[in-house]
Amino acid sequence: MNYRLFQREDFDDLYAIEEICFQPPQRFTPRYMRQIIASQDSATWIAEHNGHMAGFAIVEWTQQIAGILAYIATIEVLPTLRHHGIGAELLRRIEGSANAEGASQIWLHVDTENTAAIQLYERSGYHSRGRADHYYARNRPAAIYLKHLV
Repeated sequence: MNYRLFQREDFDDLYAIEEICFQPPQRFTPRYMRQIIASQDSATWIAEHNGHMAGFAIVEWTQQIAGILAYIATIEVLPTLRHHGIGAELLRRIEGSANAEGASQIWLHVDTENTAAIQLYERSGYHSRGRADHYYARNRPAAIYLKHLV
């Protein structure tokens, strides 16, 4: 497995994974996806398997009164390649990018029914910080997780 930062020519392959992993209305639009990837306050990591994109992760950060706070926009891995540690490594990579930008904390929303993702976050040191009812389309709730970065 090869891990690297996003390059502009990766977008079509990246968005194809978005279309596989999420159905409307949960899917990001291409315009929104391009916007967050292009931001100077974000990092997008790519996982490649045998020369083909296997997954990606996007983290954003913002300056708050208490310091820089990072947010995981998404982590996506092709269904056929899940459970091989790709998501965990992408998570480590985006945490590293957030840490390099001086973020003291990183947080995320996750569908309360996505037990595999919740287990990954909890194994990686994230702690539940509540719930957001009606966060996702069709009134699906999200769990909120937070991790303090070193």
